Amino acid sequence: MAEKTATTLSLIGGALCLDFVNTVEDYRSESPYEYLTNFADLASWGHHAGVLTSQLAQELTETAAGRREEAARIYQCAFELRSALYRVFAAQLISRKPRADDLAMLNERLGEALSRGRLKPTEDHYVWYWKSEADDLVQILYPIVRSAADLLTSDRLARLSECVECGWLFIDMSKNRSRRWCSMGVCGNRAKARRHYQRKHDVES
Repeated sequence: MAEKTATTLSLIGGALCLDFVNTVEDYRSESPYEYLTNFADLASWGHHAGVLTSQLAQELTETAAGRREEAARIYQCAFELRSALYRVFAAQLISRKPRADDLAMLNERLGEALSRGRLKPTEDHYVWYWKSEADDLVQILYPIVRSAADLLTSDRLARLSECVECGWLFIDMSKNRSRRWCSMGVCGNRAKARRHYQRKHDVES
């Protein structure tokens, strides 16, 4: 079996912030699988998710290796932000207000991100980019919090859903909002195999 790493993750959330939240596998289990164990993993995932270029991801990883305390602090910030985002979206799924401290954290990070955000024209529209020094380790979080703000203020939020198998979050764009799994090829097949086993066990019993 291939090793599970930050660069092999399926990006099925439908929004960058959800893909970031989904860097933990099996939320409901007693021992969820963590894909981001240090800053280097965070940078690798950032490149995988399209947040960082290959060169910038490498530069940030090298910078982090020489500034370990700062890198550990930024990693902890990322870890806490991810947990807060998960709780904010989980509250949305059950029509509850988010915890005040989680929303406060998101707003704080959003303020930092927007202070660095700039608009850049392309051939036919504009895109966001982040004005940061090449060695600014925290810049990886800017597009994530921007994505969260965009999702929380959009109509797509009504289509937020949770995989019944692993707990990953995703935007359900199916016609009848009937999608139950993050991935039919993984969690869907896992659920079907479990049901098949249970039916066979019931017959044999």
